[in-house]
This record gives sequence, structure tokens and C-alpha cells, in this order.
Amino acid sequence: MIDWTPVPIALQLGPIPLYWYGVAYAVGLLGVYLVATRMAARYGQNPDYVGNGMIVIGVAALIGGRLYHVIDQFQLYQDDLLKIVLPPYTGLGVYGGMVTGMVAFVYLARRWRLDLWTWFDIGAPAIFVMQALGRWGNFFNQELYGPPTSLPWGIAIDCAHRVAAYPCETFPLATTHFTPLFLYESVSGFAGAAFLMWLASKPRPRLRRGDLLPIMFIWYSIVRFLLEFLRTGNWRLDGIPTAQLFSIGFIVVSLGVLAYRHLTAPPSDIVGVPPDAAHSAEGPASPDAGPAGAAPPAPDPEPLT
Repeated sequence: MIDWTPVPIALQLGPIPLYWYGVAYAVGLLGVYLVATRMAARYGQNPDYVGNGMIVIGVAALIGGRLYHVIDQFQLYQDDLLKIVLPPYTGLGVYGGMVTGMVAFVYLARRWRLDLWTWFDIGAPAIFVMQALGRWGNFFNQELYGPPTSLPWGIAIDCAHRVAAYPCETFPLATTHFTPLFLYESVSGFAGAAFLMWLASKPRPRLRRGDLLPIMFIWYSIVRFLLEFLRTGNWRLDGIPTAQLFSIGFIVVSLGVLAYRHLTAPPSDIVGVPPDAAHSAEGPASPDAGPAGAAPPAPDPEPLT
């Protein structure tokens, strides 16, 4: 059992506190950059797009995630609405961040004339890494936990951070430990990222380019759907956890995208093969083509103005 209850502040710089949640978000973005640039190189794409796009996508995901969390946990903000926009921040909702982040992702891909399916594959394991690292901010904020448990990795939650269902009067701080749902999501994220990078490590004839992103959404949504059964005090519609409804929606849409790709993409358009290499397999190379299977360097991204 873990009896230590963390504090949200990592470092106090005079009057300015540095919160562990922000540290976890920053470390997650670093993980995104490292994984996405590696994937971009594997697919023969310009890694400069990763650094340029992360700023816009990261801000969009932050806004959407914050909005989802505030709606989810509005009881924490209803008496002081300024807490919504002022630190310390108490959390982000993953599904809100996924929706707004994806909107920004598609916008940038269209603006920069990128192959959207290729960049779906590049971004999918990076999103898993962001999820896996960012979830540790929940640990330091004492969030995202489930019912009392006797498992050896159960965590202590102090009285100020308890949901209404688990008051200290009934569940004493000294003897009660809770299920670390954030840890389960983090482990799932690392495992999912490793699996997707393995899929992309060589050509997979049964998978089409772009499949990795819907696979990621299905994986995450199944895990989140199951974990929501262990949560209390979360956002619900007619008694159903909203996150479970989002999970079902993401699964249905992702299955539709997979079906669309497998019905419309040519057999040579497979995971693990750069798009230009796949297209070159469908016909003779042009006189100006480079080495067989080599993708030409992508143009530099135009600046956002």
C-alpha cells in the first residue's frame, strides 16, 4: 500500500508555483515529440511538421480537455468560476482533448497538404505516450481513483480530495486505500504505444495506412469504458457515465474508418510503407523518381500566421 499523499506543487519559484500537473503535461509533450519524429522518419516524412504542429494541437487539446473536465467536475467550480481559468488546474478530460486536438490535427494536415492517413499512423503512438505520461499529473493532484482496495498498489487519498462517496468519517485516511485508475490508464498507454510502434516497424499487409489511429481510439475507449465502472462522482447523462458514451462513439466511428479504408485503399497501401513507396508499387516509376521505395523529402511547413 502507498500511504504517501503527494502535493500538487513541484517547485515554488518565489510567488509562482510550478505544479506537477503542468510538469506531467510538458513531459508528455516531450514524449510526443520524440515518438512522432521517429515515426515521421520511418514514414519518410519531414519531422519539422511535428514540432510546428505540436504547438497548435497541444493548445487545442488543452482547451478541449479543460472544458470537458470542468463540465465533468463542475461541483468543484460552481462557487468560484474563476478557478476554471486560474491555476492551480485540477485536471483535463481526455475525450475533450482528443476531439479538439483531432480538429486541429486535420486542419493542419489540410493546410500543409500532408497525407492525412500517413500522419494518422505517425501520430497514433504519440497520443498513447501523451496519455501514459500525462496521467501521472492525476496522481499528484489525487484524482482519477476508484473504490477502496486491498491491492498492494492501492493509494491514499487525503480528505480534501475525496469524492462525496468516500468521506474520511466512513473511510479513515489511516486505513483506507483506493484503486489507482490513473495508473491503469498509464500502463495501458505505454503498452498501446509499444504495440502500435511494433505494427509500424515493418509492412503489415492486412493493415492499411491510417489504421493505427482508429486502433488506438478503440484500444483506449475499451479501457476507459471498463474503468468508468469503478468511478463515482463523474459526469453522467441519465445515470450513464458520459465517458462511456464517448467511448462507444469513438469505437463506432473508428470501426467505420477502418471499414472505409479497407474498402477503398489499394492492397499496396499498407501500414509500415511510406505512401510514395506504396504508390510506386502500383505502376512504373517516373523518370525523375529516386531510388525504389524512397519517399522524396516533404516540403517545409509554411508558417502559421
